[in-house]
Amino acid sequence: MEFLGTTQTASYCSPKKSCGLTSLPAVQAPVIQECYQPYYLPGYRYLNSWRPSLFYKISNVQTCPDETPSTLRLPTVLPALRSALFSRYSPHDWDQSNQLQVRGAEASRLWASRLTDDSMRLLQDKDQLTHQMQEGTSRNLGQRLSDIGFWKSELSYELDRLLTENQSLEMVKRRLECAADEVNSPLQVALECLYHREKRIGIDLVHDNVEKNLIREVDLLKCCQEQMRKLAQRIDMQMRDNRDAQHALERDLEDKSSAQFIDEKCFNLRNTSDCISFFHGVEKVDGTISVPETWAKFSNDNIKHSQNMRANSIRLREEAEHLFETLSDQMWRQFTDTNLAFNARISEVTDVKNKLQVQLAKTLQEIFQAENTIMLLERSIMAKEGPLKVAQTRLECRTRRPNVELCRDTPQFKLVNEVFTIDDTLQTLKLRLRETQDTLQLLVMTKSRLEHELAIKANTLCIDKEKCMGMRKTFPCTPRLVGHT
Repeated sequence: MEFLGTTQTASYCSPKKSCGLTSLPAVQAPVIQECYQPYYLPGYRYLNSWRPSLFYKISNVQTCPDETPSTLRLPTVLPALRSALFSRYSPHDWDQSNQLQVRGAEASRLWASRLTDDSMRLLQDKDQLTHQMQEGTSRNLGQRLSDIGFWKSELSYELDRLLTENQSLEMVKRRLECAADEVNSPLQVALECLYHREKRIGIDLVHDNVEKNLIREVDLLKCCQEQMRKLAQRIDMQMRDNRDAQHALERDLEDKSSAQFIDEKCFNLRNTSDCISFFHGVEKVDGTISVPETWAKFSNDNIKHSQNMRANSIRLREEAEHLFETLSDQMWRQFTDTNLAFNARISEVTDVKNKLQVQLAKTLQEIFQAENTIMLLERSIMAKEGPLKVAQTRLECRTRRPNVELCRDTPQFKLVNEVFTIDDTLQTLKLRLRETQDTLQLLVMTKSRLEHELAIKANTLCIDKEKCMGMRKTFPCTPRLVGHT
């Protein structure tokens, strides 16, 4: 075990040895080892030392004859008193601590004096800075109020011109709607002609010039109507855009009025005003969404947008006037072309009807001849059935011959050949009979088709000549087609 503050080589840590000496030898000069480093106040220096500055004095003495005869090691401090040395400081430590206290007090006093002088200068500087900044802010608020007044006047002027343009555009829109409604009458006539012609039967449901012109007329009328309505929709959309621009101008005017009121209130505030108060942290909240450049650009963009909307409205009104003139002329020309196509088609159907009547008479004659041929073929087939029965009966009887008598002799060969020949003849006659019957059926079908075609042509003439041309006698006048009622 090792004691704190010494080593195991100390004399009092080892067991005593008996010796025969009665007197002690002369003691040598003690050796003092000082390894203690002084302790400083916190914040200055820290040492992790654990031994005191006055170390134990160790003397070398001769303890027994077997050791060095001229020396004997004796302990300088008793073990019972060693614990008191751990809590003591050296005079050097005490002097250093006092000097540190004096120097710290002088440094603190010097620092406080300098801080007082700097604080006075800081107060003067900040008072002057606060006054200058308040004056600059008031001056900026005055300039801001002037800018707001300028933009308010510009916005009001543009808003008046936009409202006037909206009224003119509304009138053109009503004319377009009236003209589109007026096109319904000729469109209904053309559609009824198409519906009547859909009642044609069979092959007369042809995509002829009449139908092409009717479809073209319907498409033209619908296109004209669609163009008018689309232009009316564009005008309506333009009016909505105009209203959006109007609302943007009005909202901008309203916002500028509110901002002008607020800035005037802020401009009139003084340090002695009653309505001022502390709002802690308000300077840290940046609720702004624009800078002076973007603020002026916002109002300028609203005015430019309104001007663009007015320019678009003027172009739409000019386009509507041009559309009225163009569409009325196109509709009248198409109406005339369709009537000419009807007259030409009626002449063609009449000629085809006469030709079909001639073909029907010839087909009836061919049907009579085919019926006579079928009757002769049927009689010939019935005449061949008797010989075939005789030959097949003979062959069947000869199959009942016993044993070796079942010989393939000449009669057997002739009977087999006779059966095949008669059967082939019957097949040929039946095939020709079927062909003749098919031809007769074809002629009958042709007769039916011709009669059906004649009925179709009569129906077509009735539809085109009486029903359709009976409706196509009037057409709306030009003033009504351009929206004037």
